[in-house]
Amino acid sequence: MFDIDKIRSDFPILGRKVHNRQLVYLDSGATAQKPRSVIDLTTELMAEHNANIHRGVHYLSERMTDRYEAAREAVRRFIGASCREEVIFTSGATASINLVAYAWGDRFVTAGDNIVVSEMEHHSNIVPWQLLAERRGAELRVLPFDERGDLRVDMLSELIDSRTRLVAVTESSNTLGTMPDLVPIVEAAHAVGAVVMVDGCQGVVHGGGDVAARGYDFYAFSGHKLYAPTGIGVLYGRKELLEAMPPFMGGGDMVDKVTFARTTYAPLPLKFEAGTSNFIGAVALAEAISYVESVGMANIEQHEQGLLRLATERLSAIDGLRIYGQSSRKCPIVSFTVEGTHPYDVGMILDKLGIAIRTGHHCAEPVMTHFGVSGMCRASFAMYNTAEEVELLTRGVERAIGMLR
Repeated sequence: MFDIDKIRSDFPILGRKVHNRQLVYLDSGATAQKPRSVIDLTTELMAEHNANIHRGVHYLSERMTDRYEAAREAVRRFIGASCREEVIFTSGATASINLVAYAWGDRFVTAGDNIVVSEMEHHSNIVPWQLLAERRGAELRVLPFDERGDLRVDMLSELIDSRTRLVAVTESSNTLGTMPDLVPIVEAAHAVGAVVMVDGCQGVVHGGGDVAARGYDFYAFSGHKLYAPTGIGVLYGRKELLEAMPPFMGGGDMVDKVTFARTTYAPLPLKFEAGTSNFIGAVALAEAISYVESVGMANIEQHEQGLLRLATERLSAIDGLRIYGQSSRKCPIVSFTVEGTHPYDVGMILDKLGIAIRTGHHCAEPVMTHFGVSGMCRASFAMYNTAEEVELLTRGVERAIGMLR
């Protein structure tokens, strides 16, 4: 059963007040709050089990190594990778995508090739490909979306051709909430021998993953959006692709043998995990996954979709308010503007009411350009939010409009 009161009690921060108001946290798309089990485990690991992994024979090092590799297996199972060697721990999705852009891109993209990105991408899935195109003399092409926020898959045949090397696309837009059907995109890319890089930051929290079955070649996400600490992320890559890539960074733990004449590299996955990994973050990520699975992904999705429908209905009824992203398949994100107001002003007033939303361009400026706005308000919901908080948001927006107009 989905027990919202029990779930909320598991997240300590939800009990605090902001500006003498009960906190209403609607910014989980930026970073999710952490359950007590993750917080307690992180403290326990630092207080009682802290030791560097892989390079020690003493008790603490061996035990922490075991837990780190068990965390890798937990991630593998959660996202549906075929083997543990395909799971690389990074500092976050940005690091994961940049790893691919350099280690894969510099080897396999040449002058005259092209890279296709969607118009709704987060900057982290745009800028690394721009830099790669500049370095290698490649062309960057854009797959647009329509006014509802759906990708124009009918244009794939115009954009993807024999010189396409990579298609970068989100599993779920951090601004529009759109969860695009990636099947035709994956099929079109693979038909010409291109690979697909999927940004799973929002998607992995809302029913995404299943990477091997869906044919993803690379998949990136950040732990902090999945109820884990900051500073830990994951890159999934098909084993044969990772094996063909040179290391991205050099240092300890990613080597086999080092001489001044020649260095050989460790096998996967260590080849891409130079230096001291965030082993505490990795173990905490596994705990966050365990927590999510204990609640049940299907239960979470049903609850969040109910909040999305309610928020869309209530906010749409406000005069002058426009919601961006009307796709039939969305994650629980509602981005909006209100005629005659600035998003920052609305957000600041809501903050004084204890309501935390995100304002600005959400690291997705091409989306803002598409709609001709400088920024939007964004409410993003998680398993711990309630229908009552949707009502508080609605009344708060109405109050802000009354003050600003």
